[in-house]
Amino acid sequence: MDFEILIPICICVVLPIMVVWLRTRAQQNEINRKTEIMLKAIESGVSIDPELFKVQSQPKKAKTMKEKLLGRLTGACINTLLGVAALIGGVFSWNRIDGQEGSVFLLGVGGILLAIGIALFIVYFVGKRMLASEIAAEERELQK
Repeated sequence: MDFEILIPICICVVLPIMVVWLRTRAQQNEINRKTEIMLKAIESGVSIDPELFKVQSQPKKAKTMKEKLLGRLTGACINTLLGVAALIGGVFSWNRIDGQEGSVFLLGVGGILLAIGIALFIVYFVGKRMLASEIAAEERELQK
């Protein structure tokens, strides 16, 4: 049996299943603890707060336009830096190994990442210019 295939299978199949199982188990333990508390409260005759059993999920805060644009700027910086690093690594390995497949792959990945980074920079700067008045209005609204 080829053991090299086991690591990707474990990472892609077993790991997500374990994460879901652990999260579900943690939620179930929390519910069980609340149930025990409620049963003891009922036995001792204490009034019960029904809010205790409601699922307390954190409501997702809507991102402002400025936060979305800053997220794009962060993505642009990361992609551009990774692309430049991959291109430099590909050029150095190309010169050293005389054009092996690994260096061609590295050059391709670097080019793609650099293109994505540049596209995200363009989206950031164009969006910043187009949405300047909306961002200013959101900031005024948040300061109230």
